[in-house]
Amino acid sequence: MVLGKVVGNIWATRKEASLNGMKFLVVKPIDYSAEADLATFIAADNIGAGIGETVLVTKGSSARKVLGRDDIPVDAMIVGIVDSEEVELGLIKKSGDGCGFD
Repeated sequence: MVLGKVVGNIWATRKEASLNGMKFLVVKPIDYSAEADLATFIAADNIGAGIGETVLVTKGSSARKVLGRDDIPVDAMIVGIVDSEEVELGLIKKSGDGCGFD
């Protein structure tokens, strides 16, 4: 899963029929060990997240499983709205340290 901040909305009046009725949001990943900005991505949302909220996002085939459909062209889905977070920055290792989170 990815921790991210919702930074925008996407409106698409014409799209694949299986996407009708879905809400799309622009998400900026949060990575406390990254020194550079991470690229934003689009995630489908069916839990009601909004701009400025911190969210949990699942990507890949797991995103389609949230919808219970394997035929929908979605590769990122917001699965939670974070109420609070607590991170001990001194315990985070920098990228490339072999911790498996690169």
